[in-house]
Amino acid sequence: MTSDVGNALFSELLMADQMVRNRLSKVLPKGMELSHFGVLNLLARVQSERSPAELARAFHVTRGAMTNTLTKLEWAGYVHIRPDWDDARRKKVSISPSGRAARDAALAAISPLIDDITQTLGDQRVRQTIPVLREIRLRLESE
Repeated sequence: MTSDVGNALFSELLMADQMVRNRLSKVLPKGMELSHFGVLNLLARVQSERSPAELARAFHVTRGAMTNTLTKLEWAGYVHIRPDWDDARRKKVSISPSGRAARDAALAAISPLIDDITQTLGDQRVRQTIPVLREIRLRLESE
């Protein structure tokens, strides 16, 4: 039997996820989708190339969905896609300078929202919440 506290937790997570996605979608630069921002943000953070398959696994999407996202990002000039020199059947993806600038602009656009929530809740409460959310994510990823 599912506990009331578990139901309440997942209900809050789902509602918060929906609201965050909605708010972020409104402030992202014109034409940028959340999936685009996610890929650009990951590539900027890791500062190395990734294959489309690695990106698909990282975001828990199909290779087809990732290919669609990467095609749009490449068309916008935000990523470079090149053949893998070790295996010509594979490709490597890196963030371009304009992709980094677009990612930075998106971060600047969403920072006021993040700052407002953090300030309202307080740094201490936010810091205490992060390990719990991380553990939930890790448990879900392992299944």
